[in-house]
Amino acid sequence: MKHWLTLGLIMSVAVLSDAGAQAYLPKTDDEIVEVLPARGESWLEIRYLRKQVAAQPNDLEPALALVRRYIELGRAESDPRYFGYAEAALAPWLTVAQPSAEVLTLRATLFQNRHEFPAALEYLHWALARQPRLAQAWLTRAAILEVQGQHADALNSCLPLLKLAEPLIGQVCLNSILSVSGQLDTAYRQLARAVSAAHSAAPADQQWALITLAEMAERMGNTDAADSYYRQALQVPRRNGYLLATYADYLLDRNRFQDVVELLANDTRADGLLLRLTFAEKALRLPTAAVHIDALTARFAASRMRGDTSHQGDEARFLLHVLNQPESALALAHTNWAVQREPRDARILLEAALASGKTQQQLQPLLMFLTESKLQDVRLQTLLAQIGGSGV
Repeated sequence: MKHWLTLGLIMSVAVLSDAGAQAYLPKTDDEIVEVLPARGESWLEIRYLRKQVAAQPNDLEPALALVRRYIELGRAESDPRYFGYAEAALAPWLTVAQPSAEVLTLRATLFQNRHEFPAALEYLHWALARQPRLAQAWLTRAAILEVQGQHADALNSCLPLLKLAEPLIGQVCLNSILSVSGQLDTAYRQLARAVSAAHSAAPADQQWALITLAEMAERMGNTDAADSYYRQALQVPRRNGYLLATYADYLLDRNRFQDVVELLANDTRADGLLLRLTFAEKALRLPTAAVHIDALTARFAASRMRGDTSHQGDEARFLLHVLNQPESALALAHTNWAVQREPRDARILLEAALASGKTQQQLQPLLMFLTESKLQDVRLQTLLAQIGGSGV
């Protein structure tokens, strides 16, 4: 899922096997199971914010600042522990008689990270009932509805941002949704103009806009522009796990496996990034591939045992492209499609269907969605041509 990067990822010191629920044990004393994040500037900032919360336990603002920072770090590092810390810090403020709209929105964001979209939308509904001009609530609502393929409702959630948020935020929100609902060319031009005019936009907003433009360019088949926008986004001095994943996918599609290894060699904690690194290592026949395949197998198994469904798209890719299990990949891709409907979700579903020898009659819900949404994506067009369908 985009932006909050559904690299929602799991790492664990003791992961469990699928069948026996047995603790994973390193094969040798030298095997590195986990690498903790560096304690740099972010750690000092977190320590300061925690002291502020401790010193002012009845003041909401320090708690909100701490929760927001945890969420930012969770997204940047693709580290689920930060989301857990955020939940713990927010919990006391959800038990008050009337939780504030900001508290409800942050709770919705945490639900969103776990792909619990109905709960997230319910909390956002409450938040907006209390504070209709809360831009973050509208933005989060738009993002969830876009992921679910509810494009008309998502657009309606973007419209208030044109007045309530910085200009670039509203433009990214609006054009991102237009680009997946039949107006890709127009949205691309509009967003490119908005980025050119946004000289004073915050780095995070600039990066978000550049990533969105890169993804649009990929769907249009303009690979040179996509590469340029991805590299501009990487130059923004702000780590972004979603960006690393999407750019790695771009490189994988072009068989630039060594570039993927260089991009992600130090990012093995996040499942989504490790998956993409493993794709590249397998293609290059590197010895590290086998170790990482074992690690991913255990991590996805542990995720299923927890009832965590936020990794189904990535796991379907793992089953299909690494373990060569097309039927299992197809079943999981179908389950994932019931939850989220982004272009990448359609792609793995089509790829698994093709590998399983399915016909277009067995993909009617997907084909109907593609036709009705008017989603444009050259990568999907190629797959649809192979399966005998149309619609993008």
